[in-house]
Amino acid sequence: MRSTTVFTWSLVIALGGFLFGFDTAVISGAEQSIQSYWGLSALQHGLTVSIALIGTVIGALTGAIPSDRFGRKRTLYIIAILYLLSSLGTSLSVNWYAFLIFRFLGGIGVGASSVTAPIYISEIAPAGRRGKLVGLFQFNVVFGIVVSYLSNYLIGQSTDHNWRLMLGIQAIPSAIFFVLLRWIPESPRWLILHNNNTEAARTILLQIDPVNGNETLKDIQAAVETDRHKPASEALFTRRYRTPVTLAILFAVFNQVSGINAIIYYSPRIFEMTGLGKSSALLSTAGIGIVNFAFTLLAMNIIDRIGRRTLMLIGSFGLIATLGMVAWSFYLSSFNGWMVPVFLFIYIAFFAFSQGAVIWVFISEIFPNPVRAKGQTLGSATHWVMAAIIAFSFPYLAERAGGGNTFLFFCVMMCVQLVFVWRMMPETKGKSLEQIEYSLT
Repeated sequence: MRSTTVFTWSLVIALGGFLFGFDTAVISGAEQSIQSYWGLSALQHGLTVSIALIGTVIGALTGAIPSDRFGRKRTLYIIAILYLLSSLGTSLSVNWYAFLIFRFLGGIGVGASSVTAPIYISEIAPAGRRGKLVGLFQFNVVFGIVVSYLSNYLIGQSTDHNWRLMLGIQAIPSAIFFVLLRWIPESPRWLILHNNNTEAARTILLQIDPVNGNETLKDIQAAVETDRHKPASEALFTRRYRTPVTLAILFAVFNQVSGINAIIYYSPRIFEMTGLGKSSALLSTAGIGIVNFAFTLLAMNIIDRIGRRTLMLIGSFGLIATLGMVAWSFYLSSFNGWMVPVFLFIYIAFFAFSQGAVIWVFISEIFPNPVRAKGQTLGSATHWVMAAIIAFSFPYLAERAGGGNTFLFFCVMMCVQLVFVWRMMPETKGKSLEQIEYSLT
């Protein structure tokens, strides 16, 4: 098995995850300067920050269309162009309306990337290394977030419209991503299913695994023949796909009702609610990014050894305990300011080790070849819609219900997730995509 070849291809695709994370987080360092520069009202400011998220939902909902019609590789080219246009366009915008358009385009790139990149890696990766290789995508998302924070900090030391450079610097990795895509092949499974090009698929599979490549080709052809009477445009919401559809929706919902986006987006506010000063709150936020990065790296390296379901079981218990402790801390009439940050650091560690590392791997595995892009779209869109709901509602909930009740809600949801993992979630470790298809459909 030519592990270096597959790893290199996966690393190139995972660069799309880096741009995903960078594009999502970079606005945090620029939003106040942008509001001041164009004199935006509170409503306009909210739209400026959230417009990319709206684009992300649309990109996730429509990502399967070009991925199935034009191929995974060509779709990734489109995504790279969207990232490049967004970074250059926002940094050079002459008015607020142009800025909104280019941020929206970047959001579409993020949403489409969350569909296409995990699909591509899952379709080229050997069964025994698929978790780690698809996990590269999530690792690079987290890495992109950390780099954006560092970049914003360094650029923020300058003056005079530094927000333009904060946003424009993303053009460099976007251009690199576009160029490197030239040297990756098309997905062999897409070539067989949508292009009927068996010989090209065979060449790629033999590059991946010279010993077992022909055997893998036969397995893919057998699975395709089973579905040959079904059109490639077969509806996703049918009785046959009920199990993977249910698993994808529930997994994406639980990912967000853990409260992760509320904590990532509003951690300074949460920490200030506990009595920490602004500088201490910002320092604690930086700590969250470092913990997230470290435990994502750890999970990526063991996911294929101990399995997706085991990681989720460990993570569920950890999330229940830490969210319960955060809620308890808020319920106390008086408490030390360090308690909530410490519990949230541990929370982030468990989340990165479980949900954060598993979600894109698991959803990319559970759908059969004919509907994999549609299934990934379903899971990704559900994830982003829930992310928007949680991000928009958290300030209101925290103000009205208080920190204790808000985090207790997240804790209860993780108790429900534990039941879901224990009773419903299958283990996909070490199985080929075709073997998973047989077991779930």
